[in-house]
Amino acid sequence: MKLGTTEIILIIVLALVLFGGSKLAGLGGALGKSIKDFKSAVKEDEPKESAKEPEKDEKKE
Repeated sequence: MKLGTTEIILIIVLALVLFGGSKLAGLGGALGKSIKDFKSAVKEDEPKESAKEPEKDEKKE
């Protein structure tokens, strides 16, 4: 099921009527901050490439 331009505009107008402009602006800001925080947390937790691969010289006998 695809949403066309008319359906998207109708959804936006209904959201504005139900919640009001200031409430939607606050929700948008909160959503943007949440996404930014999530991306920075994921970026901090990524392992480095050098830590993934063990060195081959360690197994010399």
